[in-house]
Amino acid sequence: MAEERIILGIDPGTTIMGYGLISITGNKIRMIALGVLKLNKYDDHALRLKVIFERVISLIEQYHPDELSIEAPFFGKNVQSMLKLGRAQGVAIAAALSRSIPIFEYAPRKIKQSITGKGAASKEQVASMLIRLLDLRETPETMDATDGLAAAVCHYFQKGIPETGKKFSGWKNFVTANPERLG
Repeated sequence: MAEERIILGIDPGTTIMGYGLISITGNKIRMIALGVLKLNKYDDHALRLKVIFERVISLIEQYHPDELSIEAPFFGKNVQSMLKLGRAQGVAIAAALSRSIPIFEYAPRKIKQSITGKGAASKEQVASMLIRLLDLRETPETMDATDGLAAAVCHYFQKGIPETGKKFSGWKNFVTANPERLG
């Protein structure tokens, strides 16, 4: 019997943090949970960081993930926003490190490309592909939740699938050749 591996994916943010957890057993992937942490009710930035840390610790204690996959901050025009986002990411990483969980970071374009085949895909395209890929019965409440889930699935696709030695010309070609990997 194949051993289960759990990946926690996080889309860091100081207003909303999205997260998703997936379970991998052999080549089967399934969603365990996804959601968001709404932080806009807290005025103090330091308090937001504390809440992020505590929520990540809570997710770790509840689901016992083997790895954390997190979206890297992207470079925007607003330096202050980027610094705050980097702090949010750092606090989530620190929470995982405090529990000795390995960290994997992926650029937003890499996550989108891994899920949809296009690095410039919209949040809606990523969510739509995840709904089909994981056979979700209902649409998640926000795109931030699916962004966290996408980080976890991206890590699975990057690290979790044994190399087959095959090259695929695109996402459709891969899916056609590997239906058993998609549940």
